[in-house]
Amino acid sequence: MKKQITRIAPLQSGIVLGTLYGILGLIFCPIGILISFLPHKAGTPDPGMAGMVLAILFPIMYAFAGFIGGIIASAVYNLGARFTGGLHVEVQDLPYHSH
Repeated sequence: MKKQITRIAPLQSGIVLGTLYGILGLIFCPIGILISFLPHKAGTPDPGMAGMVLAILFPIMYAFAGFIGGIIASAVYNLGARFTGGLHVEVQDLPYHSH
């Protein structure tokens, strides 16, 4: 059965993408913390505490960027869908199985 996506709710899209990007930021956070503990070249500033603060703030910044990006992307999609009719997708009903 064919369906057509003619509009995406911008706020809901922002919430979903903000959550997904925040989770991705949490995945990368430990990598940033580990990097902040690596030895650095003599004569360069020690990234220690600043690196840890940035690694901790990264998931928050990433989530915020995903939220704003989701709102903008869905608003642009909605504008384009007005002229093109939107995406066409095929869906299939699955039988209900109770556990």
